Order: sequence, then C-alpha cells, then structure tokens
Amino acid sequence: MFLLQLLVNGVAVFVAAYLLKGVYVKNFFHALLTALVLALVNALIRPILLILTIPITLITLGLFILVLDALLLMLVDKILPGLKIKNFGWAFLFSIVLALINSILSWIFL
Repeated sequence: MFLLQLLVNGVAVFVAAYLLKGVYVKNFFHALLTALVLALVNALIRPILLILTIPITLITLGLFILVLDALLLMLVDKILPGLKIKNFGWAFLFSIVLALINSILSWIFL
C-alpha cells in the first residue's frame, strides 16, 4: 500500500511540476524521489512544526498550514538536486496544486 501511495504521489509531483512553470522536476525518477523525501519530511519534521505553530495557526484559522507546507517543499527543494522551485510563491502554489492532484489521484486509484 505504501508503494502504491508513493507512486501516486510521484505522479502528482510530476503532473504538478508540468503544470507550473516555476517548478521543475528533472524526470519521473526524481518525481518519485521527491515524493519519498517529502513523505519523510512530512513524517518527521511537519508534526514538530505544527505543534510549535499552534498559536499562529489558530489565529489564521488554519491557513498557516499552507505556509508550512510551502516551506517544507522549499526544504525538499534544497535537499534534492532534481527538483527546482523558483521562490516561495511557486512553492505555495505547488503545495496547493500538489494537494489537489494527489487527492484526485488517490480517490481514483486508492
């Protein structure tokens, strides 16, 4: 099940990067690698950041989580050489598009 979810996430990364001109993924292998590293970052770092930013998240009615997602994508961009995100705005848009595509693909295939 994890491998299927990773494949779906890789396809979502690849499609989202294709749709957004400010995001570049070298090839499908790098999209899968991006999905894997993003899963690790979301499992290890995201929970800590969510706890630390509870006050600002409550003040913004949860919208600050989108900012955290964009920051985590920028972290993955710094880790992987096959992923390039131009700036924070593109990372923010990439996180939204990635979530939408991932939801649609998960609904279809999982």
